[in-house]
Amino acid sequence: MSNLVSIDWLYNNIDNKNLVIVDCRFDLQSESYGIDNYKRGHIKNAFFMDVNKDLSSIPQEHGGRHPLPDINEFKLKIENIGIDNSSIVVAYDDGDLAGAARFWWLLKYLGHDKAYVLNGGIKKWIHQGYEIVTDVTIKEKTNYQVNVKKDILCDMYEVKSKLNNPKTVIIDSRSYDRYTGEFEPIDKIGGHIPSAKNVFWQEVLKDNELKEKHELNKIFEFAKKYDEIIVYCGSGITGCVNFLVMREIGLNPKLYAGSWSDWISYEDNQISKGSNE
Repeated sequence: MSNLVSIDWLYNNIDNKNLVIVDCRFDLQSESYGIDNYKRGHIKNAFFMDVNKDLSSIPQEHGGRHPLPDINEFKLKIENIGIDNSSIVVAYDDGDLAGAARFWWLLKYLGHDKAYVLNGGIKKWIHQGYEIVTDVTIKEKTNYQVNVKKDILCDMYEVKSKLNNPKTVIIDSRSYDRYTGEFEPIDKIGGHIPSAKNVFWQEVLKDNELKEKHELNKIFEFAKKYDEIIVYCGSGITGCVNFLVMREIGLNPKLYAGSWSDWISYEDNQISKGSNE
């Protein structure tokens, strides 16, 4: 089954008591972008989750710019918005999938089956003429049983052990100029993990929606010959988009959650510049 739902599906199921909707809008350049826009208007019954405060923990020496949240703290946060193990959860953002895919990935990591992303996001919702509201959503607190799926996550040491392994492909999800090291607007060092190949996460989108499956299959055709796929980005956010897409076409990647910003925090780690393509 798809990991995405359509705008029409959400509209037709909006009052399902087992449905929990989560607004994950964010902007790396504006910390308050998500909550400000949520307050201006959101999809009916939606709760807000902040990428920096709820879907990440405080950065340390290692772990990257958006370390994964503490499992117990994240568990409490999803319980407080009414998510239990039987909930149907739909995450959305503006349509670029980045914030929504991060939340979706975290739910998958906790072992949640019925987690989905809204294809087209709130922008398509509004474009199709559906209403947005400013009401505060309230649900009863639940109890969530965590079943961590360690096989979808890897750390720096595992990535390091797989460099140049002929059975493993490492995919860098950042823009090509950041991948080559020609341009680095965020992290202190440019370049990429040695042997990594580049698939810019925005390449999977067209008009703020996911491309058709045959197009996605073509983009990731090269990865199908490998036994193992590791995907990363700058800090573990946009890499979740490529992770989602690969799951959508039947591949089973792992996310290097710390990503490039974690990799470069270890002085002895090698970096590559230019292209491996």
